[in-house]
Amino acid sequence: MATSRPYHHGNLREALVAGGVDLARTGGPAAVVLRAVSRRAGVSHNAAYRHFAGREALLAAVAASCMNRLGRLMLARSAAVDLPDEVAAARARLDAIGRAYIDFALTEPGWFRTAFCGTTAAPRGEPDPASGLASGGEPDPEGSCGADPYAILSTHLDDLVRLGAFPTDRRPGAEYAAWSAVHGLSDLLVEGPLRGLSGAELRTAVEAVLSTVARGL
Repeated sequence: MATSRPYHHGNLREALVAGGVDLARTGGPAAVVLRAVSRRAGVSHNAAYRHFAGREALLAAVAASCMNRLGRLMLARSAAVDLPDEVAAARARLDAIGRAYIDFALTEPGWFRTAFCGTTAAPRGEPDPASGLASGGEPDPEGSCGADPYAILSTHLDDLVRLGAFPTDRRPGAEYAAWSAVHGLSDLLVEGPLRGLSGAELRTAVEAVLSTVARGL
C-alpha cells in the first residue's frame, strides 16, 4: 500500500517556510537551505523548487516570518501597557517596544539574525504562512494585525506627536535614530563585543540606550 506524503501540494510552501523557521531558530540564516527544509517536509529537493526559485527566495520568506515574530512581540508588549495618563502611556508603550526588540534579540538570536540577514523581503502583502500575518506589516485577509517593526515604531512616535509630547518639527526621521540605537545595541549584544554582558551590566546598557532615545524625543 502506498504511503501518503506528510504534506499535499496545497500546503507544501507553508511547510517549507515553517521548517525553515525552525532551522533558523537554532542555526540562524546559514541553517536555512532547501535540502534541509525539504527533508523536514518529507518531500524531494526538486519539489521545493516548485515554490522557491532557490535558497535566496526561501530565506527571504523565512526572514519575513522572523521579522513578523519580532513585530508581534513588540505589539504584545505595547498592548500590555495600562496607564491612565495618555502621555505617560504613550511614552511607556514606546519604551515597551524598544525593550521587546532587545529581548527578542537576546532570547531568539537565531530568528533575530535571520530577520536581518540582508535578503530581499517577500513582496508586501504576501502571506507569511508560518506566522499567519502578511509580510511587510500589511494586514492579512483574515484581519490579523500587521507586524512590521518599522511601522510599529513609526506609529508609536506619531502617537507622541498627536498627544503633544513630541514636537512636530522633530518628528521627521526620528524613527531612523530610534531604530538605529535599539538595533545597534541588540546587534552588539548578540554578535558584537557586548555579547558577554549579563546581569547589572546588561540592564545598565539597555537603560542607557532607551533613556537616551527617550530624551532625544
